[in-house]
Amino acid sequence: MSIISPLEWDPFLSAHPEAHLLQSSAWGELKQDFGWNVMRLQQGVVGAQILFRQVFPGIRLAYIPKGPVGAGWEDLLPEIDRICRQKRCVLLKIEPDAWENEAAPTQQAAQPPAGFIPSPQAIQPPRTLLIDLQADEQAILSRMKQKTRYNINLALKKGVVVRPTSDLDIFHSLMELTAQRDQFGVHHIDYYRRAYQLFFPKGQCELLLAEYEHTPLAALMVFALGQRAWYFYGGSSNQHRERMPNYLLQWEALRWARAQGCTAYDLWGVPDADLETLEAGFSQRSDGLWGVYRFKRGFGGELRRSAGPWDRIYQPALYRLYRLWLKIRHAA
Repeated sequence: MSIISPLEWDPFLSAHPEAHLLQSSAWGELKQDFGWNVMRLQQGVVGAQILFRQVFPGIRLAYIPKGPVGAGWEDLLPEIDRICRQKRCVLLKIEPDAWENEAAPTQQAAQPPAGFIPSPQAIQPPRTLLIDLQADEQAILSRMKQKTRYNINLALKKGVVVRPTSDLDIFHSLMELTAQRDQFGVHHIDYYRRAYQLFFPKGQCELLLAEYEHTPLAALMVFALGQRAWYFYGGSSNQHRERMPNYLLQWEALRWARAQGCTAYDLWGVPDADLETLEAGFSQRSDGLWGVYRFKRGFGGELRRSAGPWDRIYQPALYRLYRLWLKIRHAA
């Protein structure tokens, strides 16, 4: 087993086409530029990119997002434990790249291994909608809600144009408008600029802009790695909303993902509720992720929930303090 560099990690990851973007070296570099420390371990066909950060005075967290990579990753645990204890981590949090009640042969088991407990805190959205891209475009369109197909065509008829752009200032301004309108937080522009710098040259990211008569209406940043694509970030203006730019924009992102050879498109984040609850409540609620569920549900994805998150505790007394801090922060 060895600690390896980003240059060594990428060839290892390329042998795992099912690997998640959040285990890529570029994602590690992005997080390192914004306050995390990063370490990558490999042993044969399994590996893990581990992030470390002090999240509260005296509380140091080790975090493996959407990993480790490869079946049999439990063999890494003795070395991970040694490193975490050396760094005086209170806990190791794992959000595995596996779905509840399902585990592909090349992925982790969907149940926590010995020594882990279910975590009260998910860092990544636990539930999402996953769109199958393996069919042709007409078949993908046919699985969408009729209103979504109508809105895609309406945007085209009303003169909305979608094109690639590198203008992060416009993208961020649209993100900020959306954050003000829908009351959620966004990163500083430097975060998105760095993400684009890291992923775009590798062909793993595209920034798409929807315009009407050269007026920016909506933009999104879509990512791809191996067989999967992810819609992480997007925003829209308050102008010309009747032209439905977001629908055409999302459709063009799906088309871009298919062109990269992706077989699945992850819409990344809907309320953590079962399908019956979501369908019963989305027309009455707009708080949190409920507003985006109304939009995302129309694209015909399958509702999935990630396994985990799981915590491995190294310092029980401080872990109890960490749990208390989470409760206070959530209540605030």
